[in-house]
Amino acid sequence: MRVHYLIWIWIHFSFGESEFHYPCQEICLCEEGAKFVNCSGVNVTDNLIFPPETEHLDLSISNLCSVPSKVLRSLWKLQVLLLSGNYIAQVGERAFSSLERLQKLDIHRNEITVLGSSFSTGLSSLRELNLSYNRLQELYYRNFQHFENLQKLNFQNNNISSIEMGAFRSLTRLRQLHLQNNHLLNLHNGVFSMLQHLEVLNLEGNRIKTIAPGVFTSLNSLTVLNLVHNAIEHIRFKTFLTIQTPGTHILLSYNPWFCDCDLQRVFAKLHSVKRLILDDYDNMTCMDPQVLRNLSLSSVDTQLCIAETVTVLVITFTVFITVVAAIVMAERNRKKRTGKHWSEDSDISYESQD
Repeated sequence: MRVHYLIWIWIHFSFGESEFHYPCQEICLCEEGAKFVNCSGVNVTDNLIFPPETEHLDLSISNLCSVPSKVLRSLWKLQVLLLSGNYIAQVGERAFSSLERLQKLDIHRNEITVLGSSFSTGLSSLRELNLSYNRLQELYYRNFQHFENLQKLNFQNNNISSIEMGAFRSLTRLRQLHLQNNHLLNLHNGVFSMLQHLEVLNLEGNRIKTIAPGVFTSLNSLTVLNLVHNAIEHIRFKTFLTIQTPGTHILLSYNPWFCDCDLQRVFAKLHSVKRLILDDYDNMTCMDPQVLRNLSLSSVDTQLCIAETVTVLVITFTVFITVVAAIVMAERNRKKRTGKHWSEDSDISYESQD
């Protein structure tokens, strides 16, 4: 019995390395042994086997049509996975479930339209996720529920038009959220709930027209809010007043602003709030009314309420004159009906006093 045991130990130590450690693939470039494996530009198939000690794996531009789950299954030490520039249209169920140490996942420039409910399974250590330049249309809470350590999330240049209320509520450590160049129309209350550590919110290049007054309330660490190139015509003062972070930079240029006295009052109040910084106020231009089109808001803002005040005064004066004229005419008509001149009553009253 003891002989068999010694033979087993000899076999284990003699052949164990060849059984459990695989050399770097000849078609790939490896550094530091096999910790850094670069297979970019190589046609990767499920038959490839990578060393289990791999920590950084580059499979970008590799003609992949799906996530190579079989290839990734044994890479439990993997920390960085690059899958950009492929033709991945969907992510299979639990595709990354074995990558519990993964910190960066880059899947930008693919053809992904939907993220499954198990997309985040196994990725509790992930800190950076890049899904830009895909074809996503909707985002749901179930897509992100296991991303409790995620700090940077990039959805730039997708087709996103809908975000579920509270979709990001599990991302309590998120610091950057990039949603620029999508198809968002409105920002509803609760869409950014629980993002108390968010510092950068980039919404540039959407179609946002209405913003709910309390949508930014939970963003207690916000330092940059980018709303450039949207469809905003007017904004409420309390929409930005709910941002409590000292030194928040707000970008609002290249929107079709309707320049009136109400807008001037809003920005006058915003300028008085020291914690809010309107970096590009001088670049904001009016779209309407027609007479102010393409003029900078800063050059006409002091005149907007003056014009409105003059208009109100003219209307008030006109109404006053009309009322006085109506009273005089009514009095004259009354005198004519009684056969007396309007001054006769005064003469009689003077005579009675004598």
